Amino acid sequence: MTRQDSVALVTGASSGIGEATAHALAERGVDVALAARREDRLATIAADVESAFDVGTLVVPTDIRDEAAVREMVETTVEAFGRLDVLVNNAGVGVGGDVERTTSEQYRLMMETNVDGAFFATRAAVPHLRETRGNLVFVGSFAGQYPRPGNPIYAATKWWLRGFAHSVEGQLGPDGIGVSVVNPTEVRTEFGSEGGEPFEERFEPGEVTEPEEVADAVAFAATQESSTVHEIDLYRRDKFEGW
Repeated sequence: MTRQDSVALVTGASSGIGEATAHALAERGVDVALAARREDRLATIAADVESAFDVGTLVVPTDIRDEAAVREMVETTVEAFGRLDVLVNNAGVGVGGDVERTTSEQYRLMMETNVDGAFFATRAAVPHLRETRGNLVFVGSFAGQYPRPGNPIYAATKWWLRGFAHSVEGQLGPDGIGVSVVNPTEVRTEFGSEGGEPFEERFEPGEVTEPEEVADAVAFAATQESSTVHEIDLYRRDKFEGW
């Protein structure tokens, strides 16, 4: 998957893990389509990637919750580059908190983004990944493996994502498609900004995982040519202190 004509589509690419993943894949010679809602931000990142790594980029403004828009996102990418080798399902949000105080709007935002968006993108991409024997990478979470009392709805979406990914792995493996899940703990990104203080402001540099660390794991999984990286857990080293 390190061929110079490889093409990756990254959702949630306007900041954080998605932005870092676009750079990490481009560094490996992969052309990158960047999808998110903030078109101006995507354009800036695309220009930076092109100038730094001499690869092709494509800006695909997309609301991952919109089924038709997601379908168009994939088709636009394939039309522009002629193929699709990698889909990185990265877009996700975490809002609300305990069950009693989580609003219906917050619940729907998490479900529609983290669950529906990943399904829509996966479904649209699979026929093209089958043609290239490509890779499908899901950005999961520590919260998708262990209980997260602080936000059970967000945790449930990541449990769903992980279960979906591994079931799809079993289904699509015989077709030559690799499916991987990367599970980070807290990452210093804009995560949490929808409902409060973002992690990039809450934590100091070096205090928790940086986006580039997660991106390296995603890129490693995404550039496998014949094997599948089943799952990567990327935890800060003191995560289990006091357990």
